[in-house]
Amino acid sequence: MCTRHGRWLLDADADQALEYLDVRGLPEIARAQRRWARVARRAVRTGVGPGEVFAVARAVVCRWWEQALEWEQERVWPARLHTLAGGDAGGDFWRWRAVARDAAVFPEVVEVAHALLDPVMAELVWQDSGAGRPRALPADGAFCRRLGERVGRRWLGPLAAVDYGGPLTAWMGTVISQRRVVVLPPGHRDGLWRVRREHRPTGMAAQLRALTKEVKTPGSGTVWRSAVPPEQRMLITGLLDDAEEQLIQLRGAQRGSSAEATERLLKGIGSAAGRLREALREVAGAALDAGVRVEDVAAWAGLSPGALTEVLGAGNNSAGPTTARPERGAGRAGSGDG
Repeated sequence: MCTRHGRWLLDADADQALEYLDVRGLPEIARAQRRWARVARRAVRTGVGPGEVFAVARAVVCRWWEQALEWEQERVWPARLHTLAGGDAGGDFWRWRAVARDAAVFPEVVEVAHALLDPVMAELVWQDSGAGRPRALPADGAFCRRLGERVGRRWLGPLAAVDYGGPLTAWMGTVISQRRVVVLPPGHRDGLWRVRREHRPTGMAAQLRALTKEVKTPGSGTVWRSAVPPEQRMLITGLLDDAEEQLIQLRGAQRGSSAEATERLLKGIGSAAGRLREALREVAGAALDAGVRVEDVAAWAGLSPGALTEVLGAGNNSAGPTTARPERGAGRAGSGDG
C-alpha cells in the first residue's frame, strides 16, 4: 500500500485494468498499515517470520470474508467494499469482491495477526480446551469470543468457534497440541504458522478467471440469500442441524451388546440420513428456482437428472416439508434448460 497517496496497489499479473484502489476514504486501512509495522516487530521478537503470521491471519479472515455473505450482522465489509468500488459495487459485485477483497479485509487481518501473537489469547485457547482435562472446544469459548470483540464483531465468536476444519480451528488445535506434549518433535513449532493448502485464499487472478468462466453458467448471476426465501434457508439450516445432532448423539454408541449397539447406531444413522435427504431436496429445489441448470444440480448431488427428479418427486409425495417441486424438477430435467 502507498500510504502517501492513499492507494492500494493491485497485482499487475491479474487480468484486469485497475492498477490500484483509492483507499483515501477508508482511514482504517492506513491505520492498519501503520499498526502492521508494530505487529511485524512483535513477531520478530517472538522468533516468528512476520510473513508467516500474516499468512495465517489472512487465511482466517479471508475465510470469514467468504462466509460473510451469509452473516446478516455483517455491516463493515459491505460498506467498505462499496467505498473501494467508488461508491457502489452493485453493478459488478462479484468482480469487485475479487479485486477489493485484500484491501477490504486488511484491518481485520492485522488485528487477527496481533491477537494470534498474544500469549494471553493462546492461554484462552488452552483454557477453552479444558487445559489438564481435555474436552471439545465449546461454541461459546472465551478465545473466539474475545477475538470477535477485537475485530469489532461481538457476534462473531460463536460462528468462528464452530467453523470446524477452517484455518482458525487448525491454529487453535496446534496451540493445544503444543501445550500437551512435553517434548516437541523437530519442526513442530513451524506448524503453528503453516497454512494448509486447502486453507490458502484464492488469489485475485484466479478468482477473476473463475468469474469469467462462470458468466456462462446459469445461476451464477444470482446470490443465494436473495434467490432463496428466508424461511427456506431456515428450513435447510434446521435440517442440517438436526442431522448433526443425531450424529453427535452416536458418540459412545458402540458399547453394550452387539444388538444394542447395532440398534442405536442404525436408528441414529437412519434418522440423520433422513434429515439429510430432506435437506438435499430443499437445496436442489432452491437451486433450480435460482436458475441453476438441472444437470449441474444433479451432478453436484451425485445423481442423474432423472434420479434428481425422482428425489424431488419423493419429497412432494411424502409428509415432509418439501412442496410443489416435482413439476419444476421434472420439466427442467426433461428439457435440459437452466
